[in-house]
Amino acid sequence: MNGLGPGTSPSPDRRLSAWFQYFEDIGLRRFYLDRAIAVSPADVAAEPLAAQPLPSAPIPMPVRKPEVAPAAVKPGSLIAPAASVASLFDAADRIVDDSLERIRTDIGDCTRCRLCEQRNKIVFGVGNPKAELVFIGEGPGRDEDLKGEPFVGRAGQLLTQMIEAMGLKREQVYIANVVKCRPPENRTPEKDEIAICSPFLLRQLDVIKPKVIVCLGNVAMQALLATNRSMSSVRGQWFPFRGAKLLPTYHPAYLLRNPPAKADVWADLKKVIAELGLTAPKPAPKR
Repeated sequence: MNGLGPGTSPSPDRRLSAWFQYFEDIGLRRFYLDRAIAVSPADVAAEPLAAQPLPSAPIPMPVRKPEVAPAAVKPGSLIAPAASVASLFDAADRIVDDSLERIRTDIGDCTRCRLCEQRNKIVFGVGNPKAELVFIGEGPGRDEDLKGEPFVGRAGQLLTQMIEAMGLKREQVYIANVVKCRPPENRTPEKDEIAICSPFLLRQLDVIKPKVIVCLGNVAMQALLATNRSMSSVRGQWFPFRGAKLLPTYHPAYLLRNPPAKADVWADLKKVIAELGLTAPKPAPKR
């Protein structure tokens, strides 16, 4: 039954709506919302709907089997323990013979998203191109935007202290951000900005091939793990990520506002020290 009177055919709009409903009923996202170019209602109205073959009979609704969560994942959880599930980014293609220089060239004078409108410099990343340890932050701040280097402000100075406390030097690790241009007024990057910029970060990680990735703060953690969970629920846990082990912890900027959390971060960094087989220097005796 089409809900109309006998002998009456459904209008093209009704049939088009039926198709959209069908796609959603079988579990497909609304593909027409994923396009990079917005389509106006006027454009839709101008499309020759009659030229497209649409169903004249009722569309059968598929029978959907109840979804069963994996045994290692609690219902409602978006992240499983590292030992039981691979990262959502593991299926992303790797580029053969890629290099940091090629990635920077591909970025160019980027105008792919709105963050280009007010930036001073693109903040690509800095450090050892063969580092075993990579730190990933949210995005450049004012100081980073002016200098073109990540983590050079107050939070960056604290990060350098953290690195040195692990028995390393800043130039021995690699440091980058999820987005490479400063968001206006240091706001949180929008999801579309992260989606546009994060493939370049993914390529950087593929080239460097670190053993450990430390996500600093919610934005980096949620972007790489594709989750909306809070930092407090995943902090200090290991997750697999494209052949590396990823550990989320608090951002240095958060530590500047909440000094007591430094103890939590040091506990997390000690796990990294153990994983990499480092020997942290003993603290100098107090005078």
